[in-house]
Amino acid sequence: MPLLELREVTASYGSVQALRGISISVEAGQVVTLLGANGAGKSTALRAISGLVQAGGEILFDGKPIQRMSAEAIVRLGIAHVPEGRRIFPGLTVTENIMLGASSRPRMPKAQMRSEVDDMFRIFPDLERLSGALGWSLSGGQQQMLAVARGLMARPRLLMLDEPSLGLAPIIVQQLFAVIRDIRTRGTTILLVEQNAHMALSVADRGYVLETGRLITQGLPQELLNNAEVQAAYLGGTEPVALD
Repeated sequence: MPLLELREVTASYGSVQALRGISISVEAGQVVTLLGANGAGKSTALRAISGLVQAGGEILFDGKPIQRMSAEAIVRLGIAHVPEGRRIFPGLTVTENIMLGASSRPRMPKAQMRSEVDDMFRIFPDLERLSGALGWSLSGGQQQMLAVARGLMARPRLLMLDEPSLGLAPIIVQQLFAVIRDIRTRGTTILLVEQNAHMALSVADRGYVLETGRLITQGLPQELLNNAEVQAAYLGGTEPVALD
């Protein structure tokens, strides 16, 4: 049974239909990526899963329907959503931002909180030296790492990342995806929305391609890299591309 399953899911913003009956599944322990251009419906899919937009069809988590649940209840089930734009708290320190990620969990002793924050610093060593810095003073890449660390502090069963590489320098993108690989080895399931198709497929077990709210193709990473339509639209060419 998949950890997450969407069955013919629809969603609209007023008269604009953003999702037109998409079906995807995510197995526990996998990294699954949603690919597509701006306006394809990728972010809406994550917002539907996390209860931020109303959706038709069925959204199942661990076999149980969640589309009628509140966003707060969905977080408590173990679904963490790191939205596009990072949305860290600029007036709080790095450590305080990370600690806020645990707010959906039962209150824990200070020693445990400190230990778990230290664990985040092991995953994101650049953040440790900035532990007392205010959020607004961080670079875009540092803010993105902080947003992911805050999501992980919820100890989620499913971590959803929305355009984590957006606006970042190539070297920072490489570092970020190395972190995503590390998170996966720790057993966290990841649903990744990303426009950088090659980077996304380099860490994914499976990919889905959306276009104007519809699912147009899906497959294993190498299958999608060899798909002429995917190459032309998202990889800038028509020659087969190999994963590193």
